[in-house]
Amino acid sequence: MTSPVDYRLEGEIGVISVDHPPVNALSQAVRQGLLDAITAAQTDASKALVILCEGRTFIAGADITEFGKGPMTPYLPDVLDTIEASVKPVIAALHGTALGGGFETALAAHYRCAVESAKVGLPEVKLGLIPGAGGTQRVPRLAGAAAALDLITSGAPIDAAKALQLGLIDKIVDGDLHDAAIAWAEELVADGAPVRRSSELTVPDVEPDLFDQYRAQLSKRARGQIAPQHIVTCIEAAVNSPFAEGRAIERELFIECMQSPQSIAMRHLFFAEREAAKVAGLPKDTPLRAIDSIGIIGGGTMGGGIAMSFANAGIPVTMIEISDAALDRGLSIIDKNYAGSVKRGKLTEDAAANCRALIKGATDYAALADVDLVIEAVFEDPDLKKTVFGQLDEVCKPGAILATNTSYQDVDQIALATRRPEDVIGMHFFSPAHIMKLLEIVRGEKTADDVLATVLRLAKKIRKVPVVSGVCYGFIGNRMLRPYGKQSQLLLLEGATPEQIDNAMQDWGMAMGPLRVFDLAGLDVGYKARQALSDAMKGDPQTYRVPDLLVEMGRLGQKSGAGFYTYDDKRQPIPDPAVAEIIERAAGEFGIERRELSDEEIVDRLISALVDEGRKILDEGIAQRSGDIDVVYVYGYGFPVSRGGPMHYADSSG
Repeated sequence: MTSPVDYRLEGEIGVISVDHPPVNALSQAVRQGLLDAITAAQTDASKALVILCEGRTFIAGADITEFGKGPMTPYLPDVLDTIEASVKPVIAALHGTALGGGFETALAAHYRCAVESAKVGLPEVKLGLIPGAGGTQRVPRLAGAAAALDLITSGAPIDAAKALQLGLIDKIVDGDLHDAAIAWAEELVADGAPVRRSSELTVPDVEPDLFDQYRAQLSKRARGQIAPQHIVTCIEAAVNSPFAEGRAIERELFIECMQSPQSIAMRHLFFAEREAAKVAGLPKDTPLRAIDSIGIIGGGTMGGGIAMSFANAGIPVTMIEISDAALDRGLSIIDKNYAGSVKRGKLTEDAAANCRALIKGATDYAALADVDLVIEAVFEDPDLKKTVFGQLDEVCKPGAILATNTSYQDVDQIALATRRPEDVIGMHFFSPAHIMKLLEIVRGEKTADDVLATVLRLAKKIRKVPVVSGVCYGFIGNRMLRPYGKQSQLLLLEGATPEQIDNAMQDWGMAMGPLRVFDLAGLDVGYKARQALSDAMKGDPQTYRVPDLLVEMGRLGQKSGAGFYTYDDKRQPIPDPAVAEIIERAAGEFGIERRELSDEEIVDRLISALVDEGRKILDEGIAQRSGDIDVVYVYGYGFPVSRGGPMHYADSSG
């Protein structure tokens, strides 16, 4: 078999070229090819070596399809030792994304150059792993311990300019990377530049409490995850120990992470996210509709967030409201959000201004006559939504996609309000829509293939994680939330307090406990929805008696300053004895004798409620695969990524 690594002499420079599409991943063949090339170069006529990659990127990381398989030599640390031990200078020339093992390969070289657009990083923590080939030892020696902690515990890539500033690369080159790298290598040879081994450097002095500070921060930011804490341990070892000892610690902890349930769960989610965008029976060559302009019906928090999602991707938006006053309120919310993004450093002032300029408003549906996609984001009133779609049917051009942002309602019934149900689809964004990554795409009975394919592609363009759902009340996420919420109410009546339930779930890893979630969403939302249901559809009164009593007292959640908790001016929840009295009174109405509940029982009952409903969703074909459900719950509902989603957790725990 032809090796994906080529070695050739160009004058006095040995050029090692990796060509392993699509992203030059560090497969066994690539590792072997690098090892062979470096070894061969030690005794030939070359005076320096350059490592380049063909295609769109430098080595983008490990070949994760090899994870979990048997040993495949040569191991990357051994390959990198050979690179660093070269008696001739080795230059890594970077473009695209040098990530994970790819960046570790560059760090083992003696010199590094990059094109301006290149990015580098060590994202292993996002898979529940730590760098396993010296990354935690070389980065602090080159950039300092604090910079290493920031880079490796976040997993976020940095651009070439930042990498140059930190000392992780030595030079940014212009023009053709191959020519520039060869020219620099020749310059280094002419100058008699020495071999520089990062493993021989010492880490600059650090603040005495640096590592304690990071451990405390990570215990909150990455609650319960072992990989971030192990990264701190490894970087601390880089400060206090020789390279070989630090790398031995790194390797031991890497293997521990690799074999851990957390990394297995996070790798499952990595693949599940990629599978979720694939729809059975939808041909890959399905033609796409052009989406160059967007209309949004409704300028509230959700509508404004959706508008920002498209504007941030460079797509013009027209937002419709019922009056000038309502429109001004909606646009002012968008202005405030962009100002917040600038203040937090997420956008520059110029970038925010450019995005904001793409959003305009109107009060007449006629302004939507030429847009390619309209998203309705009005109240969860099925009759109102049907009225909106009837108007859109009259105004919008043929071929325009008509989407509803409904969280619960029947997309097929909404589609019947038009003469073109094949153009109707559900696009369920999650609040705040410009931040939350999940997009539930609801495929109606008559939704056309090209509409579905177009919206899936569009989701990627606006940096959302799409999951396709069939039509049912609440789709995947909110349908599962109903039994989860009902179980939380039964636990209250049986003896738990709101704070015990929420703390138990948050300690287990959920971003927020169920009762805090309901307060955040507004208890009145569920209350109003129940008013439209029959007693049979409402189900067991025990599952909604307490929130009904709270709403009838004016306790609507955070928006009113009180719900299951009272809230201070910073919106922090404070347990309220009045709520405890309401719960006890409701339990008495149903003759329930309250008892002490363990945190373990609370977690088990709530997660079991999610999983049981998830199984029904799979059986009914609402979700294509269990991994889709996991993606929905991790990206949309704060389920801990380190547990891989409710369905994976259930499978792995038996």
